[in-house]
Amino acid sequence: MNPTAELTKPETTTGSSQLDQLKGFTRVVADTGDFATLKEYQPLDATTNPSLILKAAQMPAYKHLLDKAIADQKQAGTATGEKLIKAIVDDLLILFGVEILKIVPGRVSTETDANLSFDADALVAKGRLFISLYEKQGIKRERILVKIATTWEGIRAAEVLQKEGINCNLTLLFSLVQAVACAEAGAKLISPFVGRILDWYKKSTGKDYSPEEDPGVVSVKEIYAYYKKFGHSTEVMGASFRNVGEITELAGCDLLTISPNLLAELKKNTDPIERKLSPEIAKQSKIEKIPITEKNFRWLLNENAMATEKLSEGIRQFAADTVKLEQFIATKL
Repeated sequence: MNPTAELTKPETTTGSSQLDQLKGFTRVVADTGDFATLKEYQPLDATTNPSLILKAAQMPAYKHLLDKAIADQKQAGTATGEKLIKAIVDDLLILFGVEILKIVPGRVSTETDANLSFDADALVAKGRLFISLYEKQGIKRERILVKIATTWEGIRAAEVLQKEGINCNLTLLFSLVQAVACAEAGAKLISPFVGRILDWYKKSTGKDYSPEEDPGVVSVKEIYAYYKKFGHSTEVMGASFRNVGEITELAGCDLLTISPNLLAELKKNTDPIERKLSPEIAKQSKIEKIPITEKNFRWLLNENAMATEKLSEGIRQFAADTVKLEQFIATKL
């Protein structure tokens, strides 16, 4: 399957769900670690993160995966204490990914440790480790996206990994400068966080926003337009949605990763939706090229209070949930 294959708008038929309509011109991805959800909504890809894996690992349905990760590492006998727990976490991430890939036909995104977000060498090592663990399970690297936070160091790590044929998903992305730097580094895919941008603006302004005015939606449209205008092949995957309106307003984006509750809403609704984004329209955008150097990247990111705050907050949140996952595993040893 070619994930970047041209998607064309289907005829809208009476009774066709919004989810089915959306699949006609956007690659739909499930933002979950729950296998039952994947089977129900039949996305092409799936994404996970530490928060989702923590939630899934505590569910009785997935106890067997945790038990296997613990047993395999104990049998290997190569680590003890904290190192053993971290090795179990890595194994657990891969085991979830392997099971997900039995359900989805495309790719799964597996997230690197948030506490490595400012260490390019460590991120490269973790990406290589993930691929080696997947390959031991018989999974080809083409089906894996290594998720890395969109810091300067994360982008540099992605640049190295991409040259080795290890595809990366740059996550916690909140600004155009982050997106441009990812594209110039050759990242396979980016995940701009729509809902978290909306959260920040609602809190700072006290306003409510229509889907058309939603700052997160506007941000993704700008990134999409920049990529198509300047010929970047990096895929744009809108993420972190708060409502269906944000999703339908981005119909036509390369990919959209959607939580189970919003997938359910889309499946129940049969109102027609129209394609809002297309390469042809994007190429006509009046948007200026951004020069990317480390100094310029850091300055423009710093000038964007929302992006700076949400990036830091996201890294802290994922790091905290990883610690919770480690503590949960420790109780099982």
